[in-house]
Amino acid sequence: MRRIGLAVVLAVILTLVPVAGAAQHIGKVPTGGVLLTQQVGKVYRVGVLHTGTSQTASTEAFRQGLRNLGYVEGQTLVIEWRWADGKPERYRDLSIDLVRSGVDVIVAAHSQTALAARHATQTTPIVVAGAGDAIVDGLVASLARPGGNITGLSLMVPDLVPKRFQLLKEVTPTASRVGLLWNPEAGDAPLKVHEEAARASGLEFRPLAVRTPAQFVQATQEAVRSRCGALVAVQNPIFSVHRTQIAKLALQHRLPLLSGEPLSAEAGALMMYGASLLETWRRAATYVDKILKGAKPGDLPIEQPTKFELVINMKTAKALGLTIPQSVLLRADQLIE
Repeated sequence: MRRIGLAVVLAVILTLVPVAGAAQHIGKVPTGGVLLTQQVGKVYRVGVLHTGTSQTASTEAFRQGLRNLGYVEGQTLVIEWRWADGKPERYRDLSIDLVRSGVDVIVAAHSQTALAARHATQTTPIVVAGAGDAIVDGLVASLARPGGNITGLSLMVPDLVPKRFQLLKEVTPTASRVGLLWNPEAGDAPLKVHEEAARASGLEFRPLAVRTPAQFVQATQEAVRSRCGALVAVQNPIFSVHRTQIAKLALQHRLPLLSGEPLSAEAGALMMYGASLLETWRRAATYVDKILKGAKPGDLPIEQPTKFELVINMKTAKALGLTIPQSVLLRADQLIE
């Protein structure tokens, strides 16, 4: 009887072992309403290289995007945040730190952080949440077939710059000369695009080179000396990180400032017209999801924006003594009172 009992016990154990093993490896995780099979206990690690100092509405949009795809922080996903605190010189070391930590994918805030990440790794996938011009910036050779280990989203479309100058003319009809804040370290291509758009709008053009925050004061003073009637800021991380300082200087010199940098109007610029930063970060989550499921970044096309926002700071307009035309107000997505 003892031998028979032992045999029964062994048979039961042998029957349950494969099931138990499978139970440890197979789980159901909801992703976009579809149940996907993945390893239980597998925790993905996503690194985020950000220019700022703390969580923002855009980074929360990214986290929400991941939650919508079924990821649960602390259970199926860990996000490794690296904050540059507005100091571009930190991008390189923070990128190296993320690579050494063994993350599965790196999300870079913009072109410069993506380039720093690529210098740190040629193998770890990199998703850029808001590139400028991905080709001009040297991130990829083709938007359709990026190749390499970088993919993601761009903030630029070809006809966006002319529309900004059109808006500027409507709001400041007496301005005949425009000062352009640009960073020469980004190359000449952005300068040429803006110069052509300004001339097509019948505006004179005064480039104002800014490489460091210390040059903001000099640039705005030069704009006044050159009798510029308004300022346009080219999209660049230096203008994004220091948007509040630039807006204050522009207002101090009574220069209407139009920028493509998200959140610039909230910081005090007269107007912002550009891609929705919240949307690009939310979309970045879908790229992360695809890569974690096995897609190669080089096979994922760079996505150009389809949603744009016009934000007008009415407090700044009042301080400048400007009356915003009703035709422009009706097009605004947000008015900051």
